[in-house]
Order: sequence, then structure tokens, then C-alpha cells
Amino acid sequence: MSKITLPMMRQSLYTAVIADALDSLGYGNQSPRVQLTPYSSQSVLAGRCKTTLWTDMYHNDPDTYELELKAVDECSEDSVMICAAGGSMHAALWGELLSTASRNSGCVGAIVDGAVRDVKKIGEMEFPVFARGTCVYDSLNRQRVINVDVPVEIAGVKFCPGDLVFADIDGIVVVPQNIEEETIQRAWDKVHTENKIRDEIRDGMKATAAYEKYGIL
Repeated sequence: MSKITLPMMRQSLYTAVIADALDSLGYGNQSPRVQLTPYSSQSVLAGRCKTTLWTDMYHNDPDTYELELKAVDECSEDSVMICAAGGSMHAALWGELLSTASRNSGCVGAIVDGAVRDVKKIGEMEFPVFARGTCVYDSLNRQRVINVDVPVEIAGVKFCPGDLVFADIDGIVVVPQNIEEETIQRAWDKVHTENKIRDEIRDGMKATAAYEKYGIL
């Protein structure tokens, strides 16, 4: 078949089937085992990682926003902002204005291993944001980006710049670029096979018979 595009992935794929495909290739640690709550759209977020590494701070710094604004302005089409802050709830490092600015640069969502705010307004924007929780405090003089476009980790899972990432209500899954094509093809085949199984079970086939026939369930 022709190349499976990002719009096709968003339409047909989801995190669980991506995780299953990765499992079948021997990659069993591609989803952070922490709760990252979706604070806006319930649809599948899929795009390319734009990574930022964050740290807490406890002093006045006139350049607090320098690198985060640079990262937002450098977003390209279909990028997903990855904010690796070690789960810190020291301040909200993402909000409505960054969502708006990053969307204008082509970003399609944000995954924040830390806190966010303005969630009502972000929800109204239908801009997908996943985060550890919420915090009312601004990041000024509390948190800052210390590096951009470097490999980062969330709960022991590595996210590299340009990696394909999926997020939905079930969780987050990142696909290393060296196995991307095979992963997506396996996920694509599996989800369409599952559709056949679902139809046959609805028509009366028993679960055991379905598993014996297709080898998945």
C-alpha cells in the first residue's frame, strides 16, 4: 500500500496498538509508566518530538523564558512539544499562550512531565496537552528550559528529537526512528485485523475461536 501518513495514523491508530507493535519487535519500554492526564482533546495526538529539558530554579533570572520561547518559535509542522521536567510540580511550565504560539508554528500538541495551567482555555482551543497535573504558579523564576533538541527521558523512557510519538487517554508511546516504518506497518495491519475480529465476535464467534483463527485478541 502507499505510505501511511500522519493523518492516516491519527484516523486509525492509537497508543495500545502502537505499544503492541513495539512489543512484537522487542521494544517493551516505550511508554512512561506515570499518569499524564489529557487536559483537552480526547482524540489521538500523533507527531514528531520537539524536545525540551527543564529544571527547577529558586532565584531571579531575567532570561527565564529565553530557551522555551526559542523552542516554541522553532516548532515545525506536526511537531509535538516534549517538556521533560522530571515530574516537577514547582510551577506550571505550559499554558494558553504557549499553546497558541506553538500551534501558530505548526505544533499539534504538548506532552508535559510536570504541571500546566489555563486548562479551561486550552480545552476550548482543542489543543492536545498531556501533563502530570496543574499548578497556578507561573514558571518565571521557578522553572526554565536548559536544553533544546536533545534526547530526554520521562519516567525512564527516552524521547529523541524527531521520534514519532502518540498520546491518547490510555497513555503515551514513543517510536524510535530506526524501527518506525516496521512499527507503523505492524500496528496498521493489527488494527485492521482487529476490526475483522470485532465484527466476527459481534456476529457470534466465541473469543477462543477468534483467537485460534487470528492469533490476537
